Amino acid sequence: MKISLTQKYNVPGPRYTSYPTVPYWNEAAFTTEKWISSLQKSFSESNSKNGISLYIHLPFCESMCTFCGCNKRITKNHSVEETYIKALLKEWSLYCKILPERPLIKEIHLGGGTPTFFSKENLEHLINGIFSYAVKAENHEFSFEGHPNNTTYEQLKKLYDLGFRRVSFGVQDYSAKVQKAINRIQPFHNVAKVTFWAKEIGYTSIGHDIIFGLPFQTVEDVIDTVEKTNSLKPDRLAFYSYAHVPWIKGNGQRGFNDENLPKDAEKRKLYEIGKQLLTKNGYHEIGMDHFALESDSLYKAAHNGNLHRNFMGYGASKTQVMIGLGVSSISDSWYSFAQNTKNLEDYYQLLEWDKLPVVKGHILNDEDLIIRKHILNLTCELHTAWKNDFLNFAELPEVLSALKEIENDGLIVIEDNKIKITEEGRPFVRNICMAFDLHLKRKSPETNLFSMTV
Repeated sequence: MKISLTQKYNVPGPRYTSYPTVPYWNEAAFTTEKWISSLQKSFSESNSKNGISLYIHLPFCESMCTFCGCNKRITKNHSVEETYIKALLKEWSLYCKILPERPLIKEIHLGGGTPTFFSKENLEHLINGIFSYAVKAENHEFSFEGHPNNTTYEQLKKLYDLGFRRVSFGVQDYSAKVQKAINRIQPFHNVAKVTFWAKEIGYTSIGHDIIFGLPFQTVEDVIDTVEKTNSLKPDRLAFYSYAHVPWIKGNGQRGFNDENLPKDAEKRKLYEIGKQLLTKNGYHEIGMDHFALESDSLYKAAHNGNLHRNFMGYGASKTQVMIGLGVSSISDSWYSFAQNTKNLEDYYQLLEWDKLPVVKGHILNDEDLIIRKHILNLTCELHTAWKNDFLNFAELPEVLSALKEIENDGLIVIEDNKIKITEEGRPFVRNICMAFDLHLKRKSPETNLFSMTV
């Protein structure tokens, strides 16, 4: 019996927010001192020209969503806010002592957890504290993730006044059955309310995050969710595949059984129907899992070849340095990665000792930098090339050989020292990137590490 392309290529694989991916970091060769040296080098090359990005992780949530793979701390005790922000600003001050000059901040993203767990006063204290050590770039892009159930008008207004113009609201799905399964009870009118508030205040890029492949989710659920989304007309959308990784996140993702999840062709059908409806309503597919209206900066970046991808996801700004603040955050100097401790108490303790809370990382070698560029090209521009010596590497013939079957299936075109992903190949970008992933090829994982690619 002939199997479908979805069945054929639906294998565990990385999402490629970095290369090398975190499980393949060479932690033994990494030290905080090497990270600092790498950061200083990259900062000196890029700060005055392009500025830097900040990712700030705000981990607290009032309840557990069972689809979530983020690092979070569940609590209804809001007294934790001030302690955490004090720690964030202490970490930032340590970085600013390391950097050779006052940083120019082009991009800030507040992620979580639930950033809108924090009061508007504490969010203001955080941002003002950041800029007591830094300069705001003229063409900055500041964004945050808002929970529709607890985002207030006052929070939206305060962050707007602080320079934020982009907000993304987590929607996931509007089906009552699906919401119950993932413990995310969120009426449509809550999403509509915060979306209209953001438009009224003047946000120029409002995003919604929706997910396909959730437990009990049907075609009718996706149609209803997309139609409701279209009625609110957000500027951009993330339409993610649900990443079922209970072996990583423990009981947090075991609020339902595996047989409740749509699989393979059934799951892919949910995406294709959603994509068809979004395209019909003026949205353009961007990279992997994203859609945007032509008026949005994400579409313009993709159209102009300026789309970038890192641990914050897709963005319209390219910066060489991204510093991650907060528990579990990952920093990227381009030449190296560094991750903070995932344990909140350890995070506080290291900062009390005046130490950066970095506990692991990876120093990229020349080969890593070449492969990283190819994977960025594929995930952002859907093509890559190796005409110049910089993007050539010793194992390229083996990579091209591994891609032959993918080419035969019509998912890519290989010619004139370049690869182009076809429209049919869009669902399989992760698989195409895996052919370039030399760390993965040299050492296949013996246990589950990644979600399914399709």
